[in-house]
Amino acid sequence: MRVNEKFEQLIERAGELLSRIESILPQPLSAPDWNASTAWRYRKRSSGHGVLEPVRHVAGIRLEDLKEIDVQKEKIQRNTLQFVAGQPANNVLLTGARGTGKSSLIKACLNEYAAQGLRLIEVDKADMVDLPDIVDVVASQPEKFIVYCDDLSFEEGEPGYKALKSILDGSVAAATPNVLIYATSNRRHLLPEYMKENLSYTHTAEGEVHPGEVVEEKISLSERFGLWVSFYPFSQDEYLAITAQWLSWFGVKPDAIEAARPEALVWALERGSRSGRVAYQFARDYAGRNGA
Repeated sequence: MRVNEKFEQLIERAGELLSRIESILPQPLSAPDWNASTAWRYRKRSSGHGVLEPVRHVAGIRLEDLKEIDVQKEKIQRNTLQFVAGQPANNVLLTGARGTGKSSLIKACLNEYAAQGLRLIEVDKADMVDLPDIVDVVASQPEKFIVYCDDLSFEEGEPGYKALKSILDGSVAAATPNVLIYATSNRRHLLPEYMKENLSYTHTAEGEVHPGEVVEEKISLSERFGLWVSFYPFSQDEYLAITAQWLSWFGVKPDAIEAARPEALVWALERGSRSGRVAYQFARDYAGRNGA
């Protein structure tokens, strides 16, 4: 009996050890409660487990809140509407000046079309290596998912680069019809470029210019986004129009908005930028100081 008891104890301890080992090993990504939100964040636990966490308070920005980017808004809205309607649509790369509304436009599209089944999953560029797992989890869902990465750029050798490149266009698997990639970046080509790489360009006898292999590789990721949308710095008048929009949004009266113009210009001068983000920050400060 004592031998049997020791053997049973050994088996029990071995089972406990296996359970502990299994708890720290990476597990397959499981589907969340899709009714918990319209947006999720993909997060890595310290154990290496990936989870989709619902966003409890989704930013309430609307398309009509975004001013002075009408051309860009029309392109993104049209592509997103095609996607929601089950029509062919493109992955999108939004590039250009900081604070001009790139990320806000994507969030506004989510709010505009959430009732029609649009959903969003935010993924950090460091977690792009897990993109195939995320796509597999949502592939069988009836909703349409935008996988969103803000401020996307890669350094040499980062693993997420090849995972994203494969998902966009190049994997042996067919593209999943209910998933699109929307990414924002301050640089149009998502890998760093160096002056010496220009030496790899060649010229034909007819004068044609051909980039070298290194340059081709750096361009290739951006080219896999079907739609490029560029954003540009705002003029003074555009900045003031955006400021007026946000002041109105915070409940500031029209006469006070007009009186705030000089302060708004000084605020932008001190910040060294006339971006939409700076306009929003000024409006928050002004409305807060004046009890709007």
